[in-house]
Amino acid sequence: MGTLKTEPARSRLDLLAPPVAAAVEQWPADAPVDVDDVLVAPIDAELADTAAFCTAYEVGLDVSANCVIVAGKREGEIRYAACIVLATTRADVNGVVRRHLGVRKASFAPMADAVELTGMEYGGITPIGLPEQWPILVDPRVIATPYVIIGSGLRQSKIALPGPALGALPNAEVVEGLAKPVE
Repeated sequence: MGTLKTEPARSRLDLLAPPVAAAVEQWPADAPVDVDDVLVAPIDAELADTAAFCTAYEVGLDVSANCVIVAGKREGEIRYAACIVLATTRADVNGVVRRHLGVRKASFAPMADAVELTGMEYGGITPIGLPEQWPILVDPRVIATPYVIIGSGLRQSKIALPGPALGALPNAEVVEGLAKPVE
């Protein structure tokens, strides 16, 4: 985990956005990953974007996962999904994600909408604590990673947790072909 100084997230709820802190506090006892394996580390908020973060904290792009919020419209209703992909890949928004949402066109949700609907800061949005009705689509490479670094809901910190935990979140679905390698 590079030079990050981690500690159990439930002991540092101040480093988590409110919906993320609430999700950590309500972590199911029977979850396949123990809540004490969910770690958090403070970082410089100016270095929260993936490339800058990985360089500054010596974290590989292959263990850094991004959570992107995708939106599509069908019959006047906007449908949202969160996609979790490694930083070495990009989500197939107009293929796999679009079909999963059952919409004609999908795109990244506007920043203002993503921030308002999640209660998280842009650049720190994480799959933990998202609105209950949103599907969380997880690339298989993410769950195959022993530990991944994700956002905390805030730009001032990052969460480190076992990759398999992301596939076990409520509404999570591991989706083959969700991401393609960055060329």
